[in-house]
Amino acid sequence: MNTTAPLTSTPPDFVAGRPRHSAPIRAIAKPFGPIANLVAGTRIFPVWGIVRHVGRTSGKAYATPVVARSTPDGFLIPLPFGDATQWAKNLFAAGGGSIRFAGREHRIDEPRIIGLEVAGAHLPLPIRFASRRLGIRQWVSVRKVAS
Repeated sequence: MNTTAPLTSTPPDFVAGRPRHSAPIRAIAKPFGPIANLVAGTRIFPVWGIVRHVGRTSGKAYATPVVARSTPDGFLIPLPFGDATQWAKNLFAAGGGSIRFAGREHRIDEPRIIGLEVAGAHLPLPIRFASRRLGIRQWVSVRKVAS
């Protein structure tokens, strides 16, 4: 059990709200899940990464494939399922974790929830458009920890 203070000044509370349209995301995720598991975190298709996090109550280590977008100082990860997103709850509780993206492992901290308006500055127009159409209103922003 982690008894140290969180690595961020942001409150560890994870409040993302409910998603607007989770059914289309679930329909997309189901057939692409096996593919994501194979290529996530590799250089083959640098759209998916693997978030490594520790369970809030179990203390068990998890690795979850996610869609990720690299930013100059970290990553943006969409929250299509809002408060039902377990990896995000774990990341917030621990104050960080790691992400394998494009063949490299990165330590991450300072998770925070940001809206599409803020995330949009780091997203290409097609992703902003798709996010709006799919009802993805919130993203988790994390900072890369300098090695």
